[in-house]
Amino acid sequence: MFSPSVFLLSLIQFYYPLIHSLTTEQFHTRYSQYKARIEKQLRQLVNNEEPASVYQPIRYVLEAGGKRVRAALVILACEAVGGQSSDAVPAAVALETLHNFTLVHDDVMDNSSLRRGRATVHTKWDTNVAILSGDEMIAYAYQSLLKTTSTNIRKVMNVFTDAFIQVCEGQGFDKEFETRCDVTLDEYLMMIEKKTARVISASCEIGGYIGNGTTREVNALRTFGKSLGLAFQIQDDLLDITGTEAQLGKPIGGDVLEGKKTYLLLKALERAKGNNKKILLNVVQKKQLTQAIIPAVLDIYEKTGALPHARKQVELFTHNAQQALNRLQPASARTMLSMLAQQLLERNS
Repeated sequence: MFSPSVFLLSLIQFYYPLIHSLTTEQFHTRYSQYKARIEKQLRQLVNNEEPASVYQPIRYVLEAGGKRVRAALVILACEAVGGQSSDAVPAAVALETLHNFTLVHDDVMDNSSLRRGRATVHTKWDTNVAILSGDEMIAYAYQSLLKTTSTNIRKVMNVFTDAFIQVCEGQGFDKEFETRCDVTLDEYLMMIEKKTARVISASCEIGGYIGNGTTREVNALRTFGKSLGLAFQIQDDLLDITGTEAQLGKPIGGDVLEGKKTYLLLKALERAKGNNKKILLNVVQKKQLTQAIIPAVLDIYEKTGALPHARKQVELFTHNAQQALNRLQPASARTMLSMLAQQLLERNS
């Protein structure tokens, strides 16, 4: 027997993907619009001029550009559950500022001289300036977040604060792992879930709350963000040694020279033997680490299959992120989130 409701549902399921599909060019155009909006708000975040040792570095950091992924995720997540993008902008600025704070302090702890092709704050000024300006950025992040108008503001604040705590814990584990020779892949994944994935998942979760998403929708967005964050970090590990300085804005192989425990290093250590194992242990123990060792380590990563294995993990986590999105109603913002995940999978910087 013919059922109008079943027929209508079939039409919706057939046409929704067509209605909300986007070409790559349309995605980039729309993403550029979000990015421009975020950049404008970041430029207006700080009005004070003095002390110059605090505010000049903050502007220097916030004007450095970047993909603005976390800020875009807040806005897209809000729209994906039916919310208004304008409601999510203050929180988007807050998450982007939190992320940039972590970069300033990470550069100090990692003694990095370049970030996005420019001198890091502690290199251009000094360590004390980097610490102080980074601290001030957190205050401005909270100030922006408090401009959010939402009945879920308490949940928003709790998620943001938890992300702040988690990212600091993640950095703590990362530094502890530098002095250990027995770090496991499970420990590494725990660390990057805190250090990288939590701010990304919080961006999606906060956007969902601001858009008044249901519990199911917010949970789906959180899962999407977590999986995306894990994929993002392992892709960073890959790019550090397979990319170019022009693409990355900093010398390649930095993780190797710092003896960092990355997904690649830990997987290769599991599989390497003989002299290859010895070379990797020298990296772990930070012995004789010069630029000359980078090609040798890359060769070991290839021979042990660590490179293709890491790429598979990036694909797996990206797939998990895409699956989580299927729990949301079809919408152009959901399509944007899906395409953003794919773009990050295919990035070279």
